[in-house]
Amino acid sequence: MSLADTLVADFDVLDFLGLLTERAVDLLNVDAAAVILSDQRGGWRPTAGSSEQADLVEVFAAQTRQGPCLDCVRSGKAVSTADLSAETERWPQFAPAAVSAGFRAACAVPMRLRDDVIGALTLLSTDPVAIDDASVALGQSLADIATIGILQHRAILHDEIVSEQLQAALHHRTVVEQAKGVLAEAGGLDMHQAYLALRGYAHAHRRRLSEIARDVATTSLDPHALLTGTADVTRS
Repeated sequence: MSLADTLVADFDVLDFLGLLTERAVDLLNVDAAAVILSDQRGGWRPTAGSSEQADLVEVFAAQTRQGPCLDCVRSGKAVSTADLSAETERWPQFAPAAVSAGFRAACAVPMRLRDDVIGALTLLSTDPVAIDDASVALGQSLADIATIGILQHRAILHDEIVSEQLQAALHHRTVVEQAKGVLAEAGGLDMHQAYLALRGYAHAHRRRLSEIARDVATTSLDPHALLTGTADVTRS
């Protein structure tokens, strides 16, 4: 899988982001990389890392709500430090934890498209030296590519969900029409009267219209009993 493979049927976001962190280490002058991603509910979750230590750094960030990656996603801008051991005032809990994991310098670049920030790619170094500008720039490019891929994938999933909901709605409509026909024949009603009877029964018994329609259409619910109000209200 490459960073361009977000349209394949078996696309896996976790594999994709794992590859992103590996490519960052391969291509940039850094020792590790990790990703923190929005859970789309206002929280941020560690998602991928090039090593166990890199994963730990993002866990520390999520737990303490501190560090360059959290500042990055809040501001939408790159946040860096040349020496984490000197950042105890800035990140009192995160900085010592990151140093204990073996890292001394860090730079987080946003994963964003216009105003939509979905996460951050954190670049980590074991030396107390600022991550060079070329690595930061290329890291941002990798983050941009990944962001577009993830948002594209989310859009596809959203379209699939909307399509499924539409198909379900169309199916339910067909079942309702069938049930209306059954009730109309059973009670000598026109189709609108049958619909009102169906809906009235569903409301009276606090059940979904589509459920009652299904029961009538499949003869699980006697249409004569529904019309006379003597139907068994037990769910099928």
